[in-house]
Amino acid sequence: MLSTARIVLVGCGHMGNALLTGWLAASVAADRVTIIEPDTSKAAGLVALAPITVVQRPDGLSLADVDVVVLAVKPQVLDEVAPAYLPFAAAGAVLLSIAAGRTLASLAGALGDAAAIVRAMPNTPAAVGRGMTAACATATVSAAQRGLVDALLSAVGEVVWLDDESLIDAVTAVSGSGPAYVFYLAECLAEAGVAAGLPPSLARQMARATITGAGELMFRAAEPADELRRRVTSPGGTTAAALTALMAQDGLQPLLTEAVRRAAARSRELSH
Repeated sequence: MLSTARIVLVGCGHMGNALLTGWLAASVAADRVTIIEPDTSKAAGLVALAPITVVQRPDGLSLADVDVVVLAVKPQVLDEVAPAYLPFAAAGAVLLSIAAGRTLASLAGALGDAAAIVRAMPNTPAAVGRGMTAACATATVSAAQRGLVDALLSAVGEVVWLDDESLIDAVTAVSGSGPAYVFYLAECLAEAGVAAGLPPSLARQMARATITGAGELMFRAAEPADELRRRVTSPGGTTAAALTALMAQDGLQPLLTEAVRRAAARSRELSH
């Protein structure tokens, strides 16, 4: 399905770039992708590696030659950008929005009630094929269109489909924002290493390798995270001593719970 899909990517910022990088790595044909980006320099690095067409506006694109339009623009500019893609929706293209906070209802208001619209929340590990995306669709999306979007998102990682759109706020808080939490954990672990006496460069190297290695181990393992944790925690050992702090009543769990709560609340505030 992806080998023949004709894709228009609107916007090539951080997330759009991550998705495109993942698609190309998954063997999506570069000559079947058109990027709409006023700032063409944002796609310059990718264009240097693959024969991707980059234009500043959708004027002149054949409506019949587009299967999916991916709206990877900031939510505050979507209403300004959306009208240009109404003809694509009318011609049968499915519109995939990754604009944070824009509900299906608000997207339908901008793109038309008859438009086939999918709302998705991917995350930046999509750039290396390890993305986590949650998606929900309007009733106007056909089975074939849903299959196409699923294939497009699955090419860059795992995909879950939600029947309850309100769950997107929690998804945003856990997986959309989640990579930032992991990166911050790497920062904190490196700083703790320095405090324990390691040179800064060595502490950063060890923190980075430890987190990426543990992530890869968890990705490959069938066991849940708690079982993997128990396997490396000998009773009375060094890891157990550290976990007494991390698993204390005021330790990591309540901090993460509060962080996710705040992120989900902010997502709800931004939704419209």
